Amino acid sequence: MFNETITELISSYGYLAIGGLIALENLFPPIPSELILTFAGYLTLTTAVTVPGAIVAATIGAVAGALLLYLVGTFFNREKLTAFAQSKVGKALGLSPEKVEKAENYFLTHGKTASFFGRFIPVVRSLISIPAGMSRYSLPKFLLFTSLGTALWNTVLIMGGRFAGNAYQEFLQGYEQIFMPVVLAILVIAGIIYLLKKRKASA
Repeated sequence: MFNETITELISSYGYLAIGGLIALENLFPPIPSELILTFAGYLTLTTAVTVPGAIVAATIGAVAGALLLYLVGTFFNREKLTAFAQSKVGKALGLSPEKVEKAENYFLTHGKTASFFGRFIPVVRSLISIPAGMSRYSLPKFLLFTSLGTALWNTVLIMGGRFAGNAYQEFLQGYEQIFMPVVLAILVIAGIIYLLKKRKASA
């Protein structure tokens, strides 16, 4: 039912729904951005929605959501955020103290790369904006790397939905079972290489 509502909104309102839903996904992680983007890709075959338009709409929505969370982060410290994650509202948003700690550590360890690569990881792509705001990380840099990472993420899934056509749901299942684990493995390897180089440089 939830997925059907999403596809109906995109079918009816096109770019506005794509951007709005992606912005909302940043604030409410249970909303599946993968479904939004792959269905948007499929619609480029059957409606007036274009690939560039869908990518731009989704990127604007994601950056808007990330910016709002960045601003929220400026009013939080770790103790307040952890307490919020343990509240009923925080749990309804898919948060937990463990996820908060993971996002914060990821950002503090990787800095600007966290803003880019964090966009590829479910939940983290929402939470990563908050520690950025908490640490008062450069807003122009944050927006730049967030935009680049988001645009790449959106392009991959929108093009995947377009190439899959009517089988976009099968593509989504394959993505969740195969592509996503591969992406996470690549990110882990890249992170290990980065840390090893950093340690070697400081030695």
